[in-house]
Amino acid sequence: MDFNDYLTPLRKWWRLILAAVVIAAVSSLLATLWQPDVYEARTTLLIGRGIKDPNPDAGQLYLDEQLANTYSKIAVREPIQNATKAELGLTWLPTYRVQLVTESNLLEITVTDTNPARAQAVANELAHQLILNSPSTVTPEEQARQDFINEQLDSFQTQINDNQIRLKDLQDQLGELTSARQIAEMQSQIDALEIKLNTLQTTYANLLLNAQQAATNTISVLVPADLPQKPVGPNRILIVLMASVGGLALAAGAAYLMENLSNTVDKVEDIDRLLHNPVIASIPEVKGDKKGTYVVDYPFSVATEAFRTLRTNLEFASIDKQLQVIQVTSPGVSEGKSTVATNLALIMAQAEKKVILVGADLREPRLHEELGISNARGLTDVFRGAHLDEVIQTFQKDSIEIKVLATGTPPPNPAELLSSPKMGTILSDLKNMAEIIIVDSSPFIVADAAVLSARVDGVLVVIRPEFSKKNQVQAMRDQIARVGSQIVGVVMNQVQQPGHVYGSYYGQYGGAPEPGKKVESSEESSSVSNSLKKVGMWFNTMIKKLYTGSTK
Repeated sequence: MDFNDYLTPLRKWWRLILAAVVIAAVSSLLATLWQPDVYEARTTLLIGRGIKDPNPDAGQLYLDEQLANTYSKIAVREPIQNATKAELGLTWLPTYRVQLVTESNLLEITVTDTNPARAQAVANELAHQLILNSPSTVTPEEQARQDFINEQLDSFQTQINDNQIRLKDLQDQLGELTSARQIAEMQSQIDALEIKLNTLQTTYANLLLNAQQAATNTISVLVPADLPQKPVGPNRILIVLMASVGGLALAAGAAYLMENLSNTVDKVEDIDRLLHNPVIASIPEVKGDKKGTYVVDYPFSVATEAFRTLRTNLEFASIDKQLQVIQVTSPGVSEGKSTVATNLALIMAQAEKKVILVGADLREPRLHEELGISNARGLTDVFRGAHLDEVIQTFQKDSIEIKVLATGTPPPNPAELLSSPKMGTILSDLKNMAEIIIVDSSPFIVADAAVLSARVDGVLVVIRPEFSKKNQVQAMRDQIARVGSQIVGVVMNQVQQPGHVYGSYYGQYGGAPEPGKKVESSEESSSVSNSLKKVGMWFNTMIKKLYTGSTK
């Protein structure tokens, strides 16, 4: 597969993809228009006092980080939530998240709400309730005890400072003394003072461990929540864009899924890939009661011009190899092969060729119905001993004449008859009677078509888009290759959107007649018939020249 094969499903289903994108974009836009603006308020808390310590150690910083992680989990528990609701008089809390700033002892409380003032109040109150549930908050008794400890700390700090000053003075005086007795007395005073100083420092340190100002497990508000001024959502552009991309992805996936799950031949690329043969004509859907004689009844229609194209392409295909006996078949049933066969025979007869149309579908004969002739006697009677001249009928309409060998009574053993030497003899005799033999055979879902394809000069395959099955086309291709026959071309029948070239070309003559507005025949007016005959022959000659010139 090349790159175009991957783009084919997107091109085929582009309307579905576009509709999905538009629906997704419009629906998401309408949904976001009903959504109110959303605001965020954020409070930042500091856990511990490591950041305020001029000489923090690694153990203290690690402990602060672990405490912050613990408090982040406490902040989302019911006690904190219930206390916050009670304090603010709320019955519910807006959405909020508590997260630890990576590799730090900072804790962030972010509240999202449609009311900016409420978001600010909830963020600050959550922080306040978290502080109340930590050792940072003390009772009056604990506060009195802390005040006493702080007073003692101040007293010991003063004594330590005084003793340090006195100790320094004594050490300075010791250097000026010369008497051994005085030096010994001074040294004794210094030793006693150092002991006292050490005692004071030890007591001070013990009291400091119990003081609130030296505590590690504390929480303080570093940055309180401000009143948010600008909304943070909804991001309507991003939502619409994401919805559009989602709709595009889903529709594209559905297009590829439908293409892969589809077992029908839908486009020319499918035929190229399955058969490796060209499409030599695209016939639009033929409407009306008498489809088999459509090219005679509506000579200026788009479908008739498509049959002329088919005739011309077959003529060019027969330059290198003689195509006197052409089998018209299809992969399956109801694909319009009999209609194509009868109209092809008539359009070739219009080019002044002797044509014999053979009904070789011995299981479900339709040829006589297409032309409105009798099927009482035909090909099966020749197998029983009848002569060709006895069963061949002449079909004539509007000066166009073809010979028809109908099917006859369906036999019980059609495959055996078609593979018998008698069938080869019949085809040889028919070649001596006409220039072109059009054989309407059964579809390739039965063995009859494969048997007959080995006896003809070429096989014309009729495929109905969005109806013919891929597996049947593959089976037909393998059978034709197995018997050594050759496909001369593919006809896409009942195309829903015919080409506009022929319609515009003939539009200047009033357009293609619709079924029910039939052109007058010779039975209605001989003068009109002669005029139409001349005009038709002139058109036929001109178009043949046009095709010949465009191909050279």
